[in-house]
Amino acid sequence: MTTNNVKVLIIDDHPLFRQGIRWSLEDAGDMEVVGEAENGQEAIKLTERLMPDVVLVDINLPGLNGLEVARVIKRREPRIGIIVLSVYEDDEQLFQAIKVGAAAYSSKDVHPDDLLFYIREVARGKYLINESVLAKPHVATRVLHQFRELAASEDEQTSALFAPLTSREIEILDCIARGLSNKEIANELSISGQTVKNHITSILSKLQVNDRTMAVIYAIKRGWIKMGYDSGGGHSEDSQALGASS
Repeated sequence: MTTNNVKVLIIDDHPLFRQGIRWSLEDAGDMEVVGEAENGQEAIKLTERLMPDVVLVDINLPGLNGLEVARVIKRREPRIGIIVLSVYEDDEQLFQAIKVGAAAYSSKDVHPDDLLFYIREVARGKYLINESVLAKPHVATRVLHQFRELAASEDEQTSALFAPLTSREIEILDCIARGLSNKEIANELSISGQTVKNHITSILSKLQVNDRTMAVIYAIKRGWIKMGYDSGGGHSEDSQALGASS
């Protein structure tokens, strides 16, 4: 093992499944399985002690489920990449995985080569979950709805989350998330079209992305969404496009 190996923690309550993943990862040559856990409480303790680069977590764990485990790990150690695994892909699970800060979401029948790719990319700081969001419009609209709610709030926690964007840039990004064109944004905020363009240029520069859509996706992948679980409300969906022409 070299010091450059990706350190992986496997969390699953089925020993045979954990062993299968371990064999696949150890055969890869650039990964090291630093530990295994069969429940959420054990997983959190091992994560704090072993400090892996990537955590593979089954969504259905006894006690704390995989989403709760992922939420705790991301709050305590934001640098750790989380890959949520599920028996089957489900839009609701995908939505919750986004909210807790997972970097990827996949079914457990994933091909070993694909899983290796996911782990390597997540270890590099990539958020592959964005591709899953874009492939499921209903999930994207729910995510953007919560993003707009957060952007509209004025508490100190929100301000801290949205640094380095100004309050006006947050408003602009919110409008982009609702699919408004530059002209529509100008009308809604009572500013000139050139001012809108200037703000968008500033947003793209600060977030280091190339276009309006990626600015919104960046906001999603950075966890600029309320953490925790919803009790039923606040999930109204819309049909606005993720991006809009200028």
